Amino acid sequence: MKAPVHIGLSGARGRMGRAVSSVLDEREDLVVAARFDRGESPDLSLCDVIIDFSTPDASVELAEACAARRGPALVIGSTGLSPEQDQAIARAADHVAIVRSGNFSLGVNILVGLIQQAAERLDGETWDIEILEAHHRRKADAPSGTALMLGEAAARGRGRSLTELREPAREGITEERARGTIGFAALRAGGIIGEHTALFAAEDEVITLSHSARNRLLFARGAVAAALWVRSQPPGLYTMQDVLGFR
Repeated sequence: MKAPVHIGLSGARGRMGRAVSSVLDEREDLVVAARFDRGESPDLSLCDVIIDFSTPDASVELAEACAARRGPALVIGSTGLSPEQDQAIARAADHVAIVRSGNFSLGVNILVGLIQQAAERLDGETWDIEILEAHHRRKADAPSGTALMLGEAAARGRGRSLTELREPAREGITEERARGTIGFAALRAGGIIGEHTALFAAEDEVITLSHSARNRLLFARGAVAAALWVRSQPPGLYTMQDVLGFR
């Protein structure tokens, strides 16, 4: 019998941390070597890989600690990171394998590919793009990490960066939207787990591509799959597109 994989769980007391914990506890081939939260100092040597759903600051600190000792590998699902924090994680990935994703759902990652292909074929002069998302009332960042993933896919399809094409949030009296831009709208209410839609709108027709999450465990299972994949990878910054073999 193969030795079990030892997994650390960062952000263990959060909503996603508890979901990942329940998935890990179901598996006989996995051992939870450490459960910890912000401010706690785990023994990293106990872990083959760490799944992190904590906070941006905690994720950067953890990535730098793993990079300094050349392991363990990391799966980072924290959202709301600043550009500087993203860069810090990218630097850490020079020394340790990291999967970083705003969403670990198979369905969402297929949606990413569909949105990029649609944006490649629907020109910006004719088709406006809006990314709509809804989450529970406790979610702190907006747009969500998944919404930004979808926006980045649309921007890639148009051969540009999301920074160039992102439409500012609208409030009050606004000017006519610039052609070719990508807009975002965020809803926060009740216990919504995650709803995401990419809307492509021309004057005479509208195309919608959407995904609905029914249970938080689907993200947890995806994160565990990413952990099992990344533990055997060389240093680098990966996404779920890599884990699922889409690129």
